[in-house]
Amino acid sequence: MTKTADKTAENVENAEVQTEVTDQFRAVAEKGVEQSKEALSKLATGAEATQKALESSFETAKTASNELSLKTIAALRANVEASFSHLEALVTVKSPSEFVELQTDFLRKQVEKTVEQSKELQAAATKAAEDVSKPIKDVYEKAMKDLKVA
Repeated sequence: MTKTADKTAENVENAEVQTEVTDQFRAVAEKGVEQSKEALSKLATGAEATQKALESSFETAKTASNELSLKTIAALRANVEASFSHLEALVTVKSPSEFVELQTDFLRKQVEKTVEQSKELQAAATKAAEDVSKPIKDVYEKAMKDLKVA
């Protein structure tokens, strides 16, 4: 072959190699762009899910707070009414032994009532905490599951 033919063949070969390298680079770049789009989409979806979970948690917290407040007010009202009834009964006492008996009975009932009210409020508070944290916990668990899959 002549020198010109060799140069032409070399140029053609170089052009083919450059085309192949360019195609490979383009494929890698397109794959990177596609992965970036997919990651951004997952991030946006995760952000939306988190926002919805937080909104749900705040709404649940508001409802639970109202319920706990109402239960607390009801307990306080019951205790005040019991105290007034007890005072009315004490006014009619005729002997010291009757006074001691009424006072002992009242204190026993109040302790029992206080224990019962405390259990009810604790159960309500525990349920409220679980209800408030559930949406966030669910989103977190889903995110961890998605990370394990990826």
